[in-house]
Parts: sequence; structure tokens; C-alpha cells
Amino acid sequence: MELNGLRVSRETQERLRHFAALFQKWAKTINLVAPSTLDDLWNRHIADSSQIFQIRPKPVTWVDLGSGGGFPGVITAIFLSELQDGWVHLVESNHKKAAFLRTALRETDARGSVHTVRIEDAPAEISECKAISARALADLEGLMEYSAPWMLDQEDCRGFFHKGRDYLREIDKARGRWEFDLLEHKSAVEQESVILEISNLRRLV
Repeated sequence: MELNGLRVSRETQERLRHFAALFQKWAKTINLVAPSTLDDLWNRHIADSSQIFQIRPKPVTWVDLGSGGGFPGVITAIFLSELQDGWVHLVESNHKKAAFLRTALRETDARGSVHTVRIEDAPAEISECKAISARALADLEGLMEYSAPWMLDQEDCRGFFHKGRDYLREIDKARGRWEFDLLEHKSAVEQESVILEISNLRRLV
């Protein structure tokens, strides 16, 4: 099996398939993603989320903000299981979604845990991390504000944020309040989308 042109091991493949089955079951009663995207679960959500780990395939500690239906947090945690190292702290304040996330992590033997708190309160529970992810959560300026408690204190912490076709406007807006280094990773799934890799975050205002 391949995702985004890269080979996926049989063990990870089985975990991803089990997650997909769980997701479809829970999505019948909980609004985990937009219903219009359910029929394209593998490409629209699983393959898209897999890009995060494929960009940074290292056994590091992640914080996944607004984890929702598990994208990309659970997917990253599943890939980390193959490395038998690293961890994903999934932050999700909705208790029903958090229950799904805990079930998904447990049943796929993924390397992660769920924090049912508001994003603003998460730094009190999660003291440090090396990578931060978020998907369909906020504009880039907002994501930097959420990430600042970790990224300002740890120079080697990086943010990896999925963004759509309007990402250039978001970058320009964010530069009004922040200085940062930026790498643009073109999406292997959506032609006009990118994953923005942010490092060396510094506050201007």
C-alpha cells in the first residue's frame, strides 16, 4: 500500500484501516468531519493527514491542536507506533469527539493521549513538544497565537499547518504580528493546498 507515493508497512496499513472503520461507525452519530467528505475518507482525510508524518518522520513529541476527528493527530500517532517512540498529545475540548479519539488511539495501539481542555489551557498540561499540528482550525495568525506558549520557549519546536488556496493572504496577515521562518510543502493530495512549516517564531506586537 502507498500513501502519497510512499510505501506504508503492513502493520501501519492495518491500523489505518481499523481507524477508518471506527471513524465511519462513529461518524454516523457524531459530526467528526463535513458529511460531504465522508465518501472520500482515505484521500481527503487519511492521505492528507499522513503528509504531516511524511514531512517529519521522526520519533518526536507532538501537540495536535483541535484534533476533532483525529486528523492529523491520530494518523501521526499511528505512524509513530511503527517507530515505537514519539508521542502525540491530542487537544480536543468536545467530550464526544474526545471519547472517539481515545477509542481510536486504544484500538489502533497508537502512540498518543487526549487532553479534553481548551487549547488556551493545554500548555498547563503539556509542558514541551518538538512539533505542533493543526488542520481546519484557524487562520495562520490564530495558529501562531495558540502555538506561542511552546514555540517561543523552545527554539527547535516547529509548526506544521494544513492550508488551502488562500494561504498567501494568511501569511501576509500573520507577518503583521509575527516574525517566523517558513517552508511551503506542496500538498500531494490537493493541488492548491500546502502544509506550512513554521519555525523560529517571534512576536512583533
